[in-house]
Amino acid sequence: MADKPTKGLADVVAASTALSDIDGKAGLLFYRGYDIHDLAGRTTFEETAHLLQHGTLPNRDQLAEYGAELVRGRALGSLVEQNVVEIAEKQEPMEALRTLLSLTSADDPDKDSNAADANLRKAARLTALQPILVARFHAARRGVEAPEPDPDKSIAANFLRQITGKEPTPREVEIFDECLVLHADHTMNASTFAARVCAATLSDMHSAVVAAIGTLKGPLHGGANEQVMRTLETLDPTGVADAVRAKLAGGEKIMGFGHRVYKTEDPRATHLRRMSEELGEASGDDTYYRMSKEMEEVVFAEKGLYPNVDFYAATVYHFLGIPTDLFTPVFSVSRMAGWTAHVIEQHADNRLIRPDSEYIGARDQKWVHIDER
Repeated sequence: MADKPTKGLADVVAASTALSDIDGKAGLLFYRGYDIHDLAGRTTFEETAHLLQHGTLPNRDQLAEYGAELVRGRALGSLVEQNVVEIAEKQEPMEALRTLLSLTSADDPDKDSNAADANLRKAARLTALQPILVARFHAARRGVEAPEPDPDKSIAANFLRQITGKEPTPREVEIFDECLVLHADHTMNASTFAARVCAATLSDMHSAVVAAIGTLKGPLHGGANEQVMRTLETLDPTGVADAVRAKLAGGEKIMGFGHRVYKTEDPRATHLRRMSEELGEASGDDTYYRMSKEMEEVVFAEKGLYPNVDFYAATVYHFLGIPTDLFTPVFSVSRMAGWTAHVIEQHADNRLIRPDSEYIGARDQKWVHIDER
């Protein structure tokens, strides 16, 4: 008889990967061997996407070539253009992105190929398209036109400009770019696993990342950063500690704390806390940062839990002017670099992912005629 299955596949190694690695005890995260603390704030999101998809940090010529490829990949295609307004009227953000992302495949010249060169081209297009899809959805639901992306600006700069309708400061662009780097990949999380399972059937990259989007939509994976902000908005700034203790005493989970892998502080949270403090001070009203810091202290004192990547990301995005219900879509903008890289890796050395299961249902059932049941 097979060993008792691990619920949720915890600690089960599902694939080999050269993309990212975690040391949960030490609180370390690596992209292709680079410590996230070395990359964050030093490399751009475009450099990071190139690292994940191509395997190397680009030199200047490679980065220019990749950047030009991203610019060419921003065209949404006819089906998206024709349907984005109706989709925005009828679907919530993650539903809409699931639909819109699927529609983009219709106009992709490499949609039917899983060849290595075709996958690299699709990876660049999807990385370029995802922020445009979020921005166009947001504009459509408000009944306005999104500003056209500037070919001379980065993904981070264009996204903030398209979402907020104003030119971000250079420092705001740097901070958001660092956020994108921090969220670009994270080993075998639920959405990445979904993408790899889909890709392992030799389905195409678009199908795999749609599977990832659908998985990220679930509140046990995506959405925690949004819930952190919703919680902050309901609290009295003068009574944070008491409110948090009451929630914990009542068995309520405080979103943004704890992680299945990290047993100490999530290394991404270290950067995001600093950025939240900086943006709060720059805004002239750092209330939400101070509330977050107080929540962090109470949760650690009461439960010994550290903040994860979602906790301070919420206030960072808030201070940058990003609407709360777009926080999970922002996650997808960043993670598209990782998802596509995992599809490339899966297709390059593929085997169908087909785990076993343990049957726990009834046995020895006997059929009887319907009139006798």
